[in-house]
Amino acid sequence: MSTRPRPLSTVTMFSGGRGGAGIARQLLSVPGLDLALVINGYDNGLSTGALRRYLPGMLGPSDFRKNCLLHLDRGDPRQAALMSVLEHRLPAGITPERLVDLVDEIAGPDAGRPPFGALRREAREEITRDLRLFARRLRAEPYGMDLGDCALGNLVFAGAYLRTGEDFNAAVRSCARTFGSPVRLLNVTGGENAYLAALKRDGRLLADEADIVAPQDAETITDLFLLRQPIGPRFRAELEAMPAARVREVLARHRADVTPNPEALDAIRDTDLLVYGPGTPHSSLLPSYLTPGVTEAIAASRAVAKVFVVNTRADHDTQGLTAPDLVDLTLTYLGDPRNERRTVTHVLSPPSDGLPAVPPVPRAVTERGEWAGARWVTADLEDPGRPGVHGGRSTVDALTAICGEAALAGAE
Repeated sequence: MSTRPRPLSTVTMFSGGRGGAGIARQLLSVPGLDLALVINGYDNGLSTGALRRYLPGMLGPSDFRKNCLLHLDRGDPRQAALMSVLEHRLPAGITPERLVDLVDEIAGPDAGRPPFGALRREAREEITRDLRLFARRLRAEPYGMDLGDCALGNLVFAGAYLRTGEDFNAAVRSCARTFGSPVRLLNVTGGENAYLAALKRDGRLLADEADIVAPQDAETITDLFLLRQPIGPRFRAELEAMPAARVREVLARHRADVTPNPEALDAIRDTDLLVYGPGTPHSSLLPSYLTPGVTEAIAASRAVAKVFVVNTRADHDTQGLTAPDLVDLTLTYLGDPRNERRTVTHVLSPPSDGLPAVPPVPRAVTERGEWAGARWVTADLEDPGRPGVHGGRSTVDALTAICGEAALAGAE
């Protein structure tokens, strides 16, 4: 594309925890650009799942925590200290009392020692305030929470959640300020608790988000559900004994009622560029599209381009799916299966070149340069130093060029 790139002032990207990190980090380097990331909180794996079970009603903070790292530089001691808080994993067997000791170490007279030593006073006070709130809750109710391998940053989010009256979105805003994030981190919903489940084509149940992202066979996932409560062992056994059609009926009756986050809808409507970012589709992306109001906000968006970015590697939940299949899934979940509302205007895809790890692109699609009414753009998107990861500069350059071309086409 030889079109002169159009300067971007606002970008909104549907994202997960790490899939779009390189793209977001590069966008942050664009002077004056306002970046909003729209994320869901349905993560339910390992220590995050343990935290959600301990605090019923709380969504998963992990993807929000990971996105608080985007702007931080390990070469800056103060920023490296913030990264240490966000990423520090608690050891196996740690007790509530030892957690209190750790918080005291972060806050106390010896606070100058690494890895937390360079924290600014204000950040240190906010971090320890929220950690103390969670530690106090844990000492009062010590049962049901194993702290082993839990990210310390997730506990900061948990403390903020308690401090804000169990308002998850307020906790996200608070933690973004604490860690100095320049990104607008937006939960897609109003903060209502919900749990993911899925069915494969043959009727087998994936009972939670952890099952959805785990290694699995290539049978296609056909149904996603947002549920009011997690599927416990007894309910799971009952469901697994039912025919698939019956399971769908039962899970449909247990759907969670979620509302949209007005800030997320505003970010979708009022943006120059809307990006359906890379990530694990059935956990990070497609569930976000189930949120009421999102489809309408996309239809009303002033974005000059709405770009689907194809993953550079297949995920466990997308085995056997082509890149056009992934576009079709997005369109279906957004209620526009034929793309009649121009929900996707462009697809940005890496060359598959027959590589087994890359979602394949049929030759007819690349030759035609179009799929479902969206222009198909092929570019080398992979980070040369990290196979399977989007290179920030190459992907953002391609997105900027798409916007420039789309703006010129719209002006004709």
